[in-house]
Amino acid sequence: MNNEIISWIQERVRHRQYRLTLHAELERDHDQITLAEIEDALLSKLEIIEDYPFDQRGPSTLVLGFTMKAKPIHFVCGRGDYSMLVIITVYVPDENLWINNRKRKE
Repeated sequence: MNNEIISWIQERVRHRQYRLTLHAELERDHDQITLAEIEDALLSKLEIIEDYPFDQRGPSTLVLGFTMKAKPIHFVCGRGDYSMLVIITVYVPDENLWINNRKRKE
């Protein structure tokens, strides 16, 4: 299932079938993440960090990708109707909140 989700996300990015929510745009601006970095990281070797199949807004997944300059980026990706990838939020993981970009600190 994880490989299917990653393949689906990357296929949407390759065909530019994605959009960012207003929240994602605000977070992107705050963390100074470019659209090129978003595509670069989403097309990298993605890792699923958390899966939210029963989220009230629809199924979504927290994924980690890296830009070509090794900048880590977290994405919460919605896959509601399966035709369009919705990037719900995007941010650079805060080292005060994350261990090795993959596990939340307790």
